[in-house]
Amino acid sequence: MCKEIESFDFQSGGEASSNLKNILRKLGVNSDLVRKTSIVTYELEMNVVIHSLGGEITALISEEELEIRVDDVGPGIEDLDKAFTPGYSTASNEIREMGFGAGMGLVNVKRYADKLTIESSKENGTHVKVLIKLF
Repeated sequence: MCKEIESFDFQSGGEASSNLKNILRKLGVNSDLVRKTSIVTYELEMNVVIHSLGGEITALISEEELEIRVDDVGPGIEDLDKAFTPGYSTASNEIREMGFGAGMGLVNVKRYADKLTIESSKENGTHVKVLIKLF
């Protein structure tokens, strides 16, 4: 599965996580793993919508694991350590008024990922890779 994500496209935000959830259910993946995957995918997808200039989310499924990759074009994450602090957010007041930007996105991703890597810079945007074991 691969899906383009547009900046500030709140109407389509969440489609990739919903599509992946449906695929995993059809494959008979355990409901707890489907839930974990849905949370991770949604949080990453909405981070692209809120903070970047757009990007792409890709999910690769094997018998043993699910790999979720998110690559965005944008300003990057200035301070990764702070970004993993519960409640820390760089979202604008407008985004917060919409109910987003509570500063729990990457915290939730880290909580549910079996492995997480993030590379981020102003020049190259943000590149996230999450592995979730399916057994």
